[in-house]
Amino acid sequence: MRETNVQIPVAGGAPDLTVRDVLMPLFRRRRVVLLTFAGVFAAVILAALLMGPSYSSRMSILVNRERLDPLVSTEVTTQLVTGNNPVTPEEINSEIELLRSQDVLEKIVIANGLANPHGFSLLDLLRPHQTREDRIARAVRTLAKQLKIQAIKESNVIEVTYKSSDPQRSYAVLKSLGDAYIAKHVAVHRPAGSYQFFADETRKYHQELISAENNLRQFEEKNLVAAPEAQRSDLAVQYAQSVGQLHDAEQSIAADEQRIAEDRREMTATPRRSMTLEASAANDKLIDDLNAALLAAETKRTQLVLKYDPSYPLVQESDQEIAEAKAAVQQAEEKKYVTETTDRDPTWELLREDIAKSEADLAAQRAARIATQQSIQSIQTQMVNLDQLALSQRDLQREANAAESDYMMYLGKREQERASNALDVTRIANVAIAVPPAIPVLPVMGWPMIVLIGLASAAVLGIGAGYATDYLDPTFHTPAQVTGVLNIPVVISMPRRVA
Repeated sequence: MRETNVQIPVAGGAPDLTVRDVLMPLFRRRRVVLLTFAGVFAAVILAALLMGPSYSSRMSILVNRERLDPLVSTEVTTQLVTGNNPVTPEEINSEIELLRSQDVLEKIVIANGLANPHGFSLLDLLRPHQTREDRIARAVRTLAKQLKIQAIKESNVIEVTYKSSDPQRSYAVLKSLGDAYIAKHVAVHRPAGSYQFFADETRKYHQELISAENNLRQFEEKNLVAAPEAQRSDLAVQYAQSVGQLHDAEQSIAADEQRIAEDRREMTATPRRSMTLEASAANDKLIDDLNAALLAAETKRTQLVLKYDPSYPLVQESDQEIAEAKAAVQQAEEKKYVTETTDRDPTWELLREDIAKSEADLAAQRAARIATQQSIQSIQTQMVNLDQLALSQRDLQREANAAESDYMMYLGKREQERASNALDVTRIANVAIAVPPAIPVLPVMGWPMIVLIGLASAAVLGIGAGYATDYLDPTFHTPAQVTGVLNIPVVISMPRRVA
């Protein structure tokens, strides 16, 4: 039974713990303390002598958003660039994982010959048949343990530290790590083959654009038409005008036909000729002849009356001739001769002339109507042909526009990828080596520090060994322990004397 370090109850409260009580176990186990102190100190010095000085090189990587790569997409994309876009912890952790990636570490191991044995190694003797791949794999695992990669709090900086016994190796490892990491970052964030893809697509759509333009050019040369839609618009205006002219001609024809009918109706009711002069006069010569005959008859009667009786037949015959002559004279005086002069009636002549003019106008209007109808049919035929040509041209133009649009889009994408590739070549990325590694001149710890660490380690382990040995010792060391454990009074205690 271990019964050391048991608190002994004392009436009136717990016993006071003095410095002597704390240091007493060390004095009792001073041999263990001294031997442990000396052994640990000697081990630290020996380890420092065997391992040699250690040189540490440091490198700082800044993660930022100075470069914005375009999205690899066949569609037109617009990326909004904002001034305040902080780097997230997830992105920093992703960059740390890239630093620790297997392929990056393998490149560093191969570039710096870390897999090659440096001097005598007991592990090489234990593994005599290991291959180069085995050595590289173990060197990668060792390098991953030796590299200290951590993100500095409240910053976008990743700090990488590597220690080795050779200052040149420490610098070379971090230098190779920085180059391999930048290349890895660019390769990861920039998909491979994107520029070649867009370059091939640009050439393809350029050929399609040339073919579409040639088809459109041949179509225009074959049909002798440059702008069928514009020509159709002009023909539509002409068609509307022709239709208007046709309606005007039909109206004129109807008006002329109505006018001719009215004129002919008026001509039927109007005489062709009308009297222009009327002169009336008596027949003087006849009256003179009749008066001469009357005078002769009266003269004859007078001569007969002189000779004969009025009842004589010759006298009566003379009386009869005189009466007839007087009657003839009277009749001649009552009868007059009328002279009339006639000419063409002016109204009838005007109607005739108007009919002639209207018939001429009617013939002209009918001819104009026929010509206008033929013109309208011709325009309609041309418009239908131009519609077909316009549809074909629009199809060709649409193909040319689509080819041009695709060509311009892929041309822009190709130039974006060209710029991205140029940035890749010049190593312009969203990460930068803020503090490049340098060849360390001084070791990590000098001999004063090693001695100090050795003394501190030896002191701590020596004191710990003294307390541990005293704790594990089952014997009583003080009268209080006897009284407390066995519950019996101690009459006298005598220190043990070493003979």
